[in-house]
Amino acid sequence: MVRWTNDSSMTGFILLGFSGHPQLRETLFVVILVLYLLTILGNTAIILVSRLEPKLHTPMYFFLSHLSFLDLCFTSSIIPQLLVNLGGAAKSISYGGCVVQLYVSHALGSTECVLLAVMSYDRYVAVCRPLHYASVMHPRLCHALASVAWLSGMATTLVQSTLTLQLPLCGHRHVDHFICEVPVLIKLACVDTTFNEAELFVASILFLLVPVSFILGSYGLIAQAVLGIVSAVGRRKAFGTCSSHLLVVVIFYGTIIFMYLQPAKSRSKDQGKFVSLFYTVVTPALNPLIYTLRNKEVKRALKRALENFLGVNFT
Repeated sequence: MVRWTNDSSMTGFILLGFSGHPQLRETLFVVILVLYLLTILGNTAIILVSRLEPKLHTPMYFFLSHLSFLDLCFTSSIIPQLLVNLGGAAKSISYGGCVVQLYVSHALGSTECVLLAVMSYDRYVAVCRPLHYASVMHPRLCHALASVAWLSGMATTLVQSTLTLQLPLCGHRHVDHFICEVPVLIKLACVDTTFNEAELFVASILFLLVPVSFILGSYGLIAQAVLGIVSAVGRRKAFGTCSSHLLVVVIFYGTIIFMYLQPAKSRSKDQGKFVSLFYTVVTPALNPLIYTLRNKEVKRALKRALENFLGVNFT
């Protein structure tokens, strides 16, 4: 049973966000709105192209379409409320809205952590075992791996978010962040939170350090295989299949590990907010650009899709 006391469930919460920087409010609103529109446009384009273009019906683009759908849902659970708070005087969020945002954003963020590790395994098989790629990464395995990513994200949010909602807040309503997030809400509790913090740390190890270690191991083997390729063209092709994914991994995990594994007392509150903007706003907008600009197959498929849609030949 939820124990958020002293009418917090009736009145909701105040998301302080960037209220300490009123001079940045308009700039942040415009930048975040533009990035959100780019996120919607870019990720929707990748999903449609991956579905409509027969040449992209491969495991790599199967997982990429899952990543794009995940980013669409993740940003849509956070950015609209953030834009409302930046664009108006009201900084409040209802209790129900905070609970939904907490469960949904945490589930999707955890799912992405696992999905990026799954994508690194796909790249490992493509580079290190190219002759067996089709037999190893068969559709049944791809669907199973994607299901594991989604189910693990749902499982961890059911545990962590529910435990967080059990904490009594004793009337504390001011959330010093722009999102209802587990580490921030734990700080509002008026009881000892040692167990919750320990559980959050263990979950962070499982969903951050374990996937990162797996990814680094995969790319270590990939690097060995690439260095063993005699042909310069072959090395460039192998590098090209992995560089986009590696860049996404560095940006996403670098910022989220900083937020979840660094001791809270060692960083300022404002620093944590701006770092959170990277994995909640910036990274989902960059993912489509990174994958399309560095991938000739996607660019060709997008070009053909636009030509068919507009009835114009760009060549």
